[in-house]
Amino acid sequence: MHIPPHLWPATTTSGTDGLEIGGVLLSDIAEEFGTPAFVLDEDDFRARCRSWRAAFTGHDVFYAAKAFLCHQVATWLKDEGLGIDVCSAGELRTARRAGIPGSSVIFHGNNKSVAELAEAVDHGVSLVVVDSHDEIARLSDIATHRGTRQQVLVRVTPGVEAHTHAHITTGTDDQKFGFSLATGSAHRAISHALGAPGLELVGLHSHLGSQILRPDVFETAADRLVGLMADTARTHGTLLRRLDLGGGLGIAYLPDDEPLDVRDLAPTVIDRVRKACAWAGVPMPRLAVEPGRAIAGPTTVTLYTVGTIKRQPGLRTWVSVDGGLSDNMRPALYDASYTAALAGRATARSTDEPVTVCGRHCESGDIVVDSARLPSDLAVGDLLAVPASGAYHRSMANNYNSQPRPPVVAVRDGAARVIVRRETIDDVLRLDVR
Repeated sequence: MHIPPHLWPATTTSGTDGLEIGGVLLSDIAEEFGTPAFVLDEDDFRARCRSWRAAFTGHDVFYAAKAFLCHQVATWLKDEGLGIDVCSAGELRTARRAGIPGSSVIFHGNNKSVAELAEAVDHGVSLVVVDSHDEIARLSDIATHRGTRQQVLVRVTPGVEAHTHAHITTGTDDQKFGFSLATGSAHRAISHALGAPGLELVGLHSHLGSQILRPDVFETAADRLVGLMADTARTHGTLLRRLDLGGGLGIAYLPDDEPLDVRDLAPTVIDRVRKACAWAGVPMPRLAVEPGRAIAGPTTVTLYTVGTIKRQPGLRTWVSVDGGLSDNMRPALYDASYTAALAGRATARSTDEPVTVCGRHCESGDIVVDSARLPSDLAVGDLLAVPASGAYHRSMANNYNSQPRPPVVAVRDGAARVIVRRETIDDVLRLDVR
């Protein structure tokens, strides 16, 4: 079977016994750990971290924890020299337990609680991205009470359309995140932060959305943010030293997708910021970026077992697997498209008409792959692998229909190990009060 290198984990190979990742047959993983399961290529994950760090040498790379985070991933990030972008106390606590210092953490969120802000200050988080006037006042009070000044970035919505799904677009004006540049809200937030006694405003932040496949949107945002930095220097006499352009770089989900490469994107963006600064008469800031999907997404496949095949003459064929909506909400949330491949054996049989791979949940929208090209001898008990499963799948996994969440199995150098164990039904029911 042809394995498009931009779609599958880097160490994926195909042989007579089926697909292999990290030197481990997926059929062996299914036998030892069961299905559904997330299979993560550790070497690929680490290599992508290094690629981002090299592309943005001299600047900061914060991994977006919301894509996928667990203790082992946090230790890999520390090993590879990346910081971490968190947006909850749970993500911050995971980073802390892995020994990531506050100096390598940036804290996001549009409604951070008092307790979360206090923990961030106490842990010495390097940057808090302030997202409302309420939060500016709240964080200033916390820092002042502790006798410190917390460095912050103001989150700006620069009015840039990212050309992605509406539910994952965050750079346009009328939405919950940040302060609008067009309405003057960003200017007012900057004034408020500069006057807050417990805060030190050091820069600006923006995030345009997710699954972005066009480099020009980052360039437009950079121009507008540098312009705001110049306005701040003229109006307040304050030179902002940091500029965070967020993340959102898209990946391939289908064979014909053509994702951007960070090695091409980084010099383009850095050069654009440098030119914008020269034109505006402000010094070049230290940049930060926040890749999540672009690192985690391609490194992982979801492994399923086929449970039923319903062939209906004149209608579509339904192939049901043992997971679905509880391990991948994205098709239902965003109309996300995926592909799938036979994973546990090789076959010479041709591909018939496309089939629909669906989940086991009691929802007609529980679709895994809407139009999958699978061999005509597909049978009950076969293993299917869905690539590009590393970002948001396990993070958004849920217990709908009281379904336990799958494990995450890391593979490397011919060995497999669990880094997030499979939930049991007892785990799912443990919070019930009887």
